[in-house]
Amino acid sequence: MPKTGKNDHARKEELPSTLQRSDQKAQDTFAKTYDSAMESYDHDEQRATRAAYASLKHSYEKVGDHWEAKEKRGPSDKRAEQGVRSSAPTAGGVDANASKEHLYKLAQELDVKGRSKMDKDELVKALQKANDAATRKARSK
Repeated sequence: MPKTGKNDHARKEELPSTLQRSDQKAQDTFAKTYDSAMESYDHDEQRATRAAYASLKHSYEKVGDHWEAKEKRGPSDKRAEQGVRSSAPTAGGVDANASKEHLYKLAQELDVKGRSKMDKDELVKALQKANDAATRKARSK
């Protein structure tokens, strides 16, 4: 089913819950990319979803249970830099290419315990875990 409606905006009810809690531009980015990819990839839903998330992650990062605009556009992790055939792990929406200071600030917002002693890679993993927990909590409401 198309993710974009007649008004050229995302159909909110068709989006993943984390995007339903995000701003209109994030929703539209995902929806328009998904719809275009469905046409390009002969209606392969999995491939279209991967393309839509890849596009979203170029401009947005997952913060808790929603997506927020990144300070700087670009690939969010090694996997995004290397492309679809990469065996590198994904950072799950966390902008692993952001500065340690930025990641630390997000960890403060999400009340990640032990953040002051973490290196950058540990902050990325802790933010992934905090984001997943926030999403689970939001979905159970």
